[in-house]
Amino acid sequence: MIILPDDFPLRAFFSALAFGWGACIGSFLNVCIYRIPRDLSVITPRSFCPLCSAPIPWFCNIPIISYVLLGGKCRSCKGRISPRYALVEAITAIAFLLVWLKYSPFQSQRPFGLDQITSWPLVPIYWLAVSGLILGTFVDFEHLIIPDRVTWGGIAAGIALSILFPSLHAENSMAQGALRSIGGSALGFGILWIIGYVGSIIFKKEAMGFGDVKLLGAIGAFLGWRAVLFTLLVSSLVGSVVGVILVFAGKKDMQSRIPYGPYLALGALIWILWGSSLWDAYLNIFPRAEYR
Repeated sequence: MIILPDDFPLRAFFSALAFGWGACIGSFLNVCIYRIPRDLSVITPRSFCPLCSAPIPWFCNIPIISYVLLGGKCRSCKGRISPRYALVEAITAIAFLLVWLKYSPFQSQRPFGLDQITSWPLVPIYWLAVSGLILGTFVDFEHLIIPDRVTWGGIAAGIALSILFPSLHAENSMAQGALRSIGGSALGFGILWIIGYVGSIIFKKEAMGFGDVKLLGAIGAFLGWRAVLFTLLVSSLVGSVVGVILVFAGKKDMQSRIPYGPYLALGALIWILWGSSLWDAYLNIFPRAEYR
């Protein structure tokens, strides 16, 4: 028999709000993913079908639900709409829910082993960071670029928010928050720039896109130097495995350009949700030396 806690209805209500809000933000991110690379305004005109350009009425623009009810087709032209639209909305909704559950004050034990945060302003800050990571990921997948709004904008926003909310880096003073953010950004930017520079000398061609360099700088600005090292490790591992699989599957060859931004984003998202626990677990593998 499953016994639900007394606060379950309230917990479920706020969790549903976080999920729904994430789905709505995901819908807006879809607009950005389509329009930003095409130099179109993300404000006007209203949402339209990418196939026939017909305006989409509000009742056909409900995140996730509309895509399912319409069978993934445009109501006007019946053309097939990319499943990417529903995927982005679902991923954003789930990520927003998980970030909320990191803070949720209703229980001392976080679900899914999530790291705990005790400062409520970190929730919308992490939501902003997650939104940027998702936007950069899907633009990079489709166009092999990462928008400056995500990278340079992320660096500026990360530093500004670290000053206003130093608890983002587990600090109490604005000066320390700024120092952690700037240091993390410089480390992320510098590491990938050096890797790209050395790689271009060795391989006689561009080895690292500058958008990736700026993205890791933005990750460092928001999350600090430990997140930079963690993200670099995870992205390199996952990117290498996926790249090898694609080559052996005949989808890519050894000279093909593979977007690296999505793997950086994945590493950063894992850090946001579980990074501190994983970092501590890694350090505990190596027992500290005892001196007498």
